[in-house]
Amino acid sequence: MNIKQSIAQTCSIIFHPLLIPTYGFLLLMNSGFYFSMITFDAKKLLLLIVFMSTFLMPLLSLGLLSFNKHFNMKMDKSTDRVIPLLFTAIYFYLGYFYLGRLQVYPIYRIFLLSTILIIILLLLISMKWKISNHMAGIGGLIGAILALSFRLGLNSSLLLTGLIAVAGAVGTSRLILEKHTPVQIYAGFFLGFAVNYLVIIYL
Repeated sequence: MNIKQSIAQTCSIIFHPLLIPTYGFLLLMNSGFYFSMITFDAKKLLLLIVFMSTFLMPLLSLGLLSFNKHFNMKMDKSTDRVIPLLFTAIYFYLGYFYLGRLQVYPIYRIFLLSTILIIILLLLISMKWKISNHMAGIGGLIGAILALSFRLGLNSSLLLTGLIAVAGAVGTSRLILEKHTPVQIYAGFFLGFAVNYLVIIYL
């Protein structure tokens, strides 16, 4: 693996789709939006639930699946992603369920709910075609921030510019690693973007 591929691999790991919800919640809890005004203890509990349900538990499931000799951890084929996505959707729903027990603003649950919808669509598409989960994750985050900015009348241009730059870096990394074609990259981004934008702008 050369330097370019090493950088691309590092970028793919840092912005893994399982980490995007945690990053998203961190941004929401430290933004200029009114719903960031919750107590520090509430933020810690909220983030713990999100991190466990959207990253740690899906990651543990992948670890267990790796013991199955018929499962390809590299998930080179689109169908290799179906079972991990199914487990991920279940764990995300658990996170959504437990967030409902907290006294927090509804937007946090809506954000997780729209992400579950993205995962279900990725699962269905993956049965027939390989689409970029990485780009769906970052595209969904951009769609959510843009929708919130419009709804609340706030200028988030600096944040959105940074996220778009990240999306470009992630997309380029996936191409360098030859994990996806350009069409799969764009399809993943626009799927994530469209779902989160439409759900958050209208709910």
